[in-house]
Amino acid sequence: MAKPSKSDKSARQALIDSAMKKQRSAEKRRSNIIVTVCVIIALGLIGAASYQPIKNALDLRKYSSLEVAEVGAAASVCQDVVTEDATDVNNHVPQGTEVTYETSPPAFGPHWNVAGVAPAPFTEKFYDADDRPELEALVHNLEHGYTILWYDESVAEDAGQISEIKAIAKKFDLEDTNFRLKFIAAPWLSSDEDGDPFPEGQHVAMTHWKGDETSSTGVWQYCSETSGEALETFMADYPYTDSPESGAL
Repeated sequence: MAKPSKSDKSARQALIDSAMKKQRSAEKRRSNIIVTVCVIIALGLIGAASYQPIKNALDLRKYSSLEVAEVGAAASVCQDVVTEDATDVNNHVPQGTEVTYETSPPAFGPHWNVAGVAPAPFTEKFYDADDRPELEALVHNLEHGYTILWYDESVAEDAGQISEIKAIAKKFDLEDTNFRLKFIAAPWLSSDEDGDPFPEGQHVAMTHWKGDETSSTGVWQYCSETSGEALETFMADYPYTDSPESGAL
């Protein structure tokens, strides 16, 4: 058999070199595609993570120039105020004791008394399901004259209404201890957690504990949606000064 000529060897090497070059080019293209896809995914994740905080900040900014009464729906979305004779002023039960409240949500009743826990801190104006204090702590806030705006799970899932509630809460979030800022917005959790749902068609409730150590009244107002106008009237009609322990934070 004749030996391959130099020209045959050169041709064969050229084919090998060409094939290897094409392979390297293909591998480089695949690597570039993988890197590009990874970058796109990473940017997407970063964008998704930053979108909601940015949106929340923009939503709050659009309410910054409005008064409380201008945020949310008109007061007509709310039912008439209802009241009930109250009990349990200064009825402090041990921390950890679970109290069954007869109304959803409570406006009065037995409650915990633990410094820094019950009542919940004056500086916190908005809670969600992840950080809300126990009911037994918040009822102590009511005894001190707070108005609590409770929102149910359907409102918690409504980004627009949550933005409104946060905007309202922020208007009470001033760096001083003016007692007129006794306001908290808090979620009313599922029946397994807190109690019965609000009346049919009502998704927001405002409660207040009116009176003194000898005679007191629970106050409720239910609304189908968030109404800053109704809240402003409610807090004017039932100020912190008319509560059993209005002089305490």
